[in-house]
Amino acid sequence: MKLLLTSGGVTNPSIHDALVRLLGKPVAEAHALCIPTAQWGHPMCGPASVRRVVAGDAHLTGLGWASLGVLELTALPSTGSRRWETWLREADVLLVDGGDATYLAHWLRASGVAELLPSLTDTVWVGVSAGSMVLTPRIGPSFVEWPSAPDDRTLGLVDFAIFPHLNAFPTNTPADAERWAADLDVPAYAIDEQTAIAVVDGVVEVVSEGTWTRLR
Repeated sequence: MKLLLTSGGVTNPSIHDALVRLLGKPVAEAHALCIPTAQWGHPMCGPASVRRVVAGDAHLTGLGWASLGVLELTALPSTGSRRWETWLREADVLLVDGGDATYLAHWLRASGVAELLPSLTDTVWVGVSAGSMVLTPRIGPSFVEWPSAPDDRTLGLVDFAIFPHLNAFPTNTPADAERWAADLDVPAYAIDEQTAIAVVDGVVEVVSEGTWTRLR
């Protein structure tokens, strides 16, 4: 897969240009699936916030896609992969919203989607917050909000961790990010809402009109 891992979505022209490069076509010609599942695992999210993103969030689902569908991972185990695998393979881009990354990782595995991801070589994954963190090896205990999470491990499709929303909240300062990174055993980036990390064939590129730092 081609990855665009963000904190707040496609929030500026530089991130938008990176998205178009990954797609290999204009956004208006690309077919998207939105995955809101992570929101159900976070206590600050719920029906209103899910509606907001699927109805056309300005920085994710509202970018002017050729088509936009919703893929709810919790429904997939009961429908059978023969039905939903086609939907995934036909999509140009997966728009994976935030919430709790451990909850999202659980349902990516339980649904069978995680097993399929390595074969989606031309598909672009656009993550927002937990939708980006879920691809890392660990998110750190402080980001775990789902009570049933066994630990802070996630999918590990990239070899670095992400501290999102840098300076956006009182508990997301650079000092907080340093303390968070000290407990991890992998490279780590702290990124703000104007920053994204693009990954293609293992090559990492930071795209930013804001503030970011590599912590390890």
